[in-house]
Amino acid sequence: MKGIVFNLLQEAVEDKFGEQAWDELLESSGLEGIYTSLGSYPVNEFSRIVSAASKPVGMSEDEVVIWVGEHAFAQLAKRYPEMFRAHTSVRAFLLALNDMIHPEVQKLYPGAETPHFSYTSEPNGSLTMAYRSSRRLCSFATGLIKGCSTYFQEPITLAHPSCMKRGDSECVFSVSFATADE
Repeated sequence: MKGIVFNLLQEAVEDKFGEQAWDELLESSGLEGIYTSLGSYPVNEFSRIVSAASKPVGMSEDEVVIWVGEHAFAQLAKRYPEMFRAHTSVRAFLLALNDMIHPEVQKLYPGAETPHFSYTSEPNGSLTMAYRSSRRLCSFATGLIKGCSTYFQEPITLAHPSCMKRGDSECVFSVSFATADE
């Protein structure tokens, strides 16, 4: 897992709870916590930090990862505004993940393993997104989608009817939009 994800986790924790909270999380998870954005680190270190964070805040590990994803979207938009400018809606941004966003991520962070999405536009205007990733970080994707909604100031309804963590072959998200498709 690329260090940028750890950096985003650290920023979320420090923004909400202060710098000392990050140090305490590292100590309780038994990790050093020196993560550079271009470095690669075991995904289990991310899981250990999330597990340590879930207890004191009274959230499940998935809820913590969703929260981090929501926070991360805004941070990524600040860091890389050029990746976000071309998109004017949640739908447009989500549909650009495979072809525009993830290739740029791989340029910035060589070796990054990005998930793959397949899409179906439903007759009712909603978007069905199948998510495939060996890391099974669908909770992070959930948070990023929610963060996208906040960023574009466009309300959505998000459902996650199928999940690899529940034994399904892939994760499926259903995104319904409050505004007309652009």
